[in-house]
Amino acid sequence: MVTIFYFSSQHNTGTGQGTENFGLRKLAHITEFGLLWFLWWWGFRYRYAAFAAAITLVYAVSDELHQHLVPTRNASPIDILIDMTGMAIVMLIALRWYDRRTRLAGTELNPEG
Repeated sequence: MVTIFYFSSQHNTGTGQGTENFGLRKLAHITEFGLLWFLWWWGFRYRYAAFAAAITLVYAVSDELHQHLVPTRNASPIDILIDMTGMAIVMLIALRWYDRRTRLAGTELNPEG
């Protein structure tokens, strides 16, 4: 979360590097928030996926509000949707993996042992 906050605090340099730079920044959003959800879910010992998603959503909204306060940056609801897309992609992959592993093992995974 500190890393996301740091990058949100950076001034927009206006490099004008076009759509390639734009695409990379949006891919970074997808990756960051997908990883953020996963880390929360992992921290909850592979339980409470919806709660991890709620925390990630609240942080995505607060990130945009923070960007609104940084000179040369602007907040965008589209960025929140992009963040949530990253979270949803990682959620689908991770939850399917978890479900498959638990069915094959015949029980819930125990991260402690």
